[in-house]
Amino acid sequence: MSRSGYTLPVFACASAVAALHWLRDRQSLSVVSVDLIEPAQIAEIPIEQVAGLSQSMALAITRSEPGDNLDLTRNTPIWAMVEWREEGEETVIIQGGEGIGRQMNAGDKPAIYAYAHRLLQENLQPMLEPGEKITVTIILPEGRSLAVRTSNAAFGVIEGLSLLGTSGISQPLSTPDQLAAFRAELQDKASRFESLVFCIGENGLDLARKLGINSEQLVKTANWLGPMLVEADVLGVKEILLFGYHGKLIKLAGGIFHTHHHVADGRREILAAHCALAGLKSLDIQVVFNSPTAEAALTYLRSLDVSTGSDWVNQVYSAIAETIDARSQEYIQSHSNRDAKITVCGSVLFDRDRKIIVKSQTAALLMGKLC
Repeated sequence: MSRSGYTLPVFACASAVAALHWLRDRQSLSVVSVDLIEPAQIAEIPIEQVAGLSQSMALAITRSEPGDNLDLTRNTPIWAMVEWREEGEETVIIQGGEGIGRQMNAGDKPAIYAYAHRLLQENLQPMLEPGEKITVTIILPEGRSLAVRTSNAAFGVIEGLSLLGTSGISQPLSTPDQLAAFRAELQDKASRFESLVFCIGENGLDLARKLGINSEQLVKTANWLGPMLVEADVLGVKEILLFGYHGKLIKLAGGIFHTHHHVADGRREILAAHCALAGLKSLDIQVVFNSPTAEAALTYLRSLDVSTGSDWVNQVYSAIAETIDARSQEYIQSHSNRDAKITVCGSVLFDRDRKIIVKSQTAALLMGKLC
């Protein structure tokens, strides 16, 4: 059995609760209770340290424990600094300190999202007397260094990590138990629809809904694209639209059907190879190959198009999308025992701003049916 842990917002909240306890009672707790809200249960979170910084300010520290997730934040310290204040109308102000990323596309706001705000507010508000006000600053001392190993920048979050998620439970997306849960969802939806949309993560699910695709036809796959494609074929699904961030989905063009970076990563090699096949100059191919992220490579190709009037983005990414379709069909065929026609696949790739870069020819036809 897999072992679930908790998401970063839960540990941030636990630290804030412990710091507020110290301010109220001068009491240093070793464990605090956090109401997760989603799901409706209480978590008991160990506190590593509590310190009074002054009569009106305290700091508490926890460490992340994500369970069986392949999570780079495992054991990272999460600090919360809580301070009494008198000014302002808000009872609880939540702000990001060192190591909390900034949202470039949202006016440099700290990357503390809705669930984290709700968790902190609903756990801290009941501890305050009428008229009392606090400011909570969440700090991730290792956040800036850890962020360079994530795809945060690809989605507009820089200089730190996000307090993201819709639940307090850290789901082990890379474990067989989680694959079983995804397969169960797929089996249910395959019994009702002939066409489904596979989304690796929350960004794809959100964008697909905004484009008007029926939520009931959306299936989250996490990194298990290969097994999920085979399962869809076994279940008789006629059409699959692969809908994903280009930095993930591009791996399929190289025959990589488990997309977690711990398993395999060939993004720059795949992108550079398609650039070479499209006819880019050697120096430009080198820039693409040496780009730190797929998003940076895309930005470079876009800059070439603007400066030279070329059409490299469309040429390169159209070829990648068609290759993804072909490799997906081949993957299904190699695992299929069906005599009938195998599941048809089309692919849609979007960028960090959730703007669609390209649709394969098959995807364009499927989108016409789904939207």
